[in-house]
Amino acid sequence: MGIGSIFSSRQAPEFLLFSPSHLVWIGLLIVMILGLYVRRKEIRSRDAWHRAVRFGLLGILLISEVSLNVWYWAQGIWNIRHTLPFELCTITLLLSIIMLWSRSRFLYEILFFAGIGGALQAILTPNLAYGFPHFRFFQFFIAHAAIILASLYMTWIEQHRPTWKSIGKTMLFLNGLALVIGLLNYAIGSNYMFLMHKPDTPSILDMLGPYPYYLLAEEGIALLIFIVMYVVFFAIKDKIKERRRGRLSDG
Repeated sequence: MGIGSIFSSRQAPEFLLFSPSHLVWIGLLIVMILGLYVRRKEIRSRDAWHRAVRFGLLGILLISEVSLNVWYWAQGIWNIRHTLPFELCTITLLLSIIMLWSRSRFLYEILFFAGIGGALQAILTPNLAYGFPHFRFFQFFIAHAAIILASLYMTWIEQHRPTWKSIGKTMLFLNGLALVIGLLNYAIGSNYMFLMHKPDTPSILDMLGPYPYYLLAEEGIALLIFIVMYVVFFAIKDKIKERRRGRLSDG
């Protein structure tokens, strides 16, 4: 595959769900998450490492979005109906840049759930037409991995944490966003956030019934995922600490 083909929007290898290249990226994401967690205290204690990780993630997110739009223009495929930054993961990517720059607790509360949940689903079942080693293949997985790592950085390095109320804030944010994007879709004939119909490539939405029922199913699944995320990341740990304190006080 030549250099031109790597960037061509017309000649590209097909993406195959759970192909070796897809599984490799899932594995790489797991390694990066574990690496950030294992090194969290060391990164937190060293200012140089702290800044390097923070601005490194910010730079990756920014470059990935800029390069994608440059590619759209270079290939002559920029289109108001398909390439505006109004997909959920693109919105959470842009908000993640602002969050990392400002260390915003407000954005973190929303992005911990919406960013990680949305990007993880996208990595597991990508709406992607370009396979390895195309530019879009790398851009897609790098951008979505960085969205996840940005919120985990804020959790493990900046030591922010959401609350149960953050889940409610996230659901309100997502529904408000869906209303705005839905009106835009109706006005220009687009399908941002897949609010008008399912994606053309296989996705988790295929298991949720026809339109518009899959939108209602998404609401319930999102809420369930957010609750599970909070329990796994925070509630279980809080319960363990509480039991340890109880044992120490009894002793």
